[in-house]
Amino acid sequence: MLLRLVRLTVQSDAGPLFLERFETIAPRIRQASGCLRLELWVDNTCHTTFTTYSEWDSESSLNAYIKSDVFKENWRLVKPLFAAPAVAHSYHQYQHKS
Repeated sequence: MLLRLVRLTVQSDAGPLFLERFETIAPRIRQASGCLRLELWVDNTCHTTFTTYSEWDSESSLNAYIKSDVFKENWRLVKPLFAAPAVAHSYHQYQHKS
């Protein structure tokens, strides 16, 4: 499983519009092949900073989503709202071998 965190900082007046667009697109992202979970987190001290947390069954599923029309449409709508570049990190859960 692949865990994906993407930090998104939007312009000071764009928070409500960003949330509206997320609510619209989130069901389609959750239906993407290989998407196991999608959450949106709001920074506790800066309400214009968001983090998406998603779980994917594989890196190839995430990459397929990033190449999809759903991603391209969403990115086209939210990118103009950004105050800073998005920062993405992918993780695999560590499994201790005893």
